[in-house]
Amino acid sequence: MTTQALTEKITQLALDKKATDITVMDLIGISDVADYFIILSGESDVHVKTLANHIERELKGEKIRAAHREGFNRLNWVLLDYIDVVVHIFRPETREYFALEKLWADAKITKVTDDATTGIIPE
Repeated sequence: MTTQALTEKITQLALDKKATDITVMDLIGISDVADYFIILSGESDVHVKTLANHIERELKGEKIRAAHREGFNRLNWVLLDYIDVVVHIFRPETREYFALEKLWADAKITKVTDDATTGIIPE
């Protein structure tokens, strides 16, 4: 699966479980950390855990496993690292505090809404 296809798949999985404020940050040419950050919010600890588990479970079904995962103890910020795509699942107050969108302000930012089901990331 291409990085772009993986990014679109993850954003669709997040939409499936009603993630809010989904943002895709294109880091290509800006950082070697990853090609894309996907940042999304869950409204409660249970919602954050549900989002993370859904993304992991569905991708494992396609033989795609996170290289690293963290944050399941506190559920304020869960990180799923798929090498080229890093998923950040925040509680809203934690997301506001860390402000990754401002920290990576040079990145191309795409907001994802539930009416956008294909072609989320421009080619």
